[in-house]
Amino acid sequence: MGYENLTFPEGSRFLVTGAAGFIGSNLVEAILQLGYKVRGLDDFSTGKQENVEEFSRHPNYEFIEGTIIDHDTCVGACEGVDYVLHQAAWGSVPRSIEMPLFYEEVNIRGTLNMMEAARQNGVKKFVYASSSSVYGDEPNLPKQEGREGNVLSPYALTKKVDEGYGKLYTKLYNLDTYGLRYFNVFGRRQNPDGAYAAVIPKFIKQLLNDEIPTINGDGKQSRDFTYIENVIEANLKACKASSEAAGEVYNIAYGGREYLVDIYNGLCNALGKGIKPIFGPERKGDIKHSNADIGKAKALLGYDPEWNFERGITEAINWYQESLRSA
Repeated sequence: MGYENLTFPEGSRFLVTGAAGFIGSNLVEAILQLGYKVRGLDDFSTGKQENVEEFSRHPNYEFIEGTIIDHDTCVGACEGVDYVLHQAAWGSVPRSIEMPLFYEEVNIRGTLNMMEAARQNGVKKFVYASSSSVYGDEPNLPKQEGREGNVLSPYALTKKVDEGYGKLYTKLYNLDTYGLRYFNVFGRRQNPDGAYAAVIPKFIKQLLNDEIPTINGDGKQSRDFTYIENVIEANLKACKASSEAAGEVYNIAYGGREYLVDIYNGLCNALGKGIKPIFGPERKGDIKHSNADIGKAKALLGYDPEWNFERGITEAINWYQESLRSA
């Protein structure tokens, strides 16, 4: 269960790209706690210095400020590395619709740079972040690998292309790649600010500040919200997976289904607020319903998520209350 008892060869070194981001910084923290070496790579375009500040004096941690757009930087970052956890990317479906060329450069070329650098350096395992957005307009629930529809945004397309390269790098170059299709990850260190902030931290901060949140659409869209601890487990278990499981993609979620308006009402109750939300227009490119079949990840990666939505949201609320109080 979980990942706390996972062991890797002594002296193992992990590279976490996007180390100053939400998911990346949580991975850095978990690996250091397990006692292994971590090299972080980030250009702070979306990540925050404060997310990695606490690791800066750790003897097993080193940091490179640089971009995955630069191939030489990627090659240098992969030197002497056993496992790559590639999280660096630009997120947000709506923003990708505004900036398709930039998303192609960062999310596709950047990921290809990292795969090639990993190959050149003889990395053992290359685990990379994909997204549930690749399912596009496929209407059936639960979402199952191999049953995808037409993608609805440039962001989703970049992740689909990354998956294609992952498959090729395993087949052509014997680089063990594992694509993790994250479903609406939430938890500590997720940024609540900005026009493209994820919905849970945004709602929590707005409610704590007695602001009126806007819900896009009717609030009846559903998501398989996935707590950060489950994502950490998936990444580390992918590093332990067999080569037979490489070149594949895996749904990473809890396997539940929460409606946005129910989440909002639950947050109001938990925070003691009675604020009625504003209902705005639906966001372009959004999927209406999302719920994951996690059977493949369970069978081939040994993924066994411990954190359901209720447990995760309680932890997240506590973290944001503490974090915003001390800000």
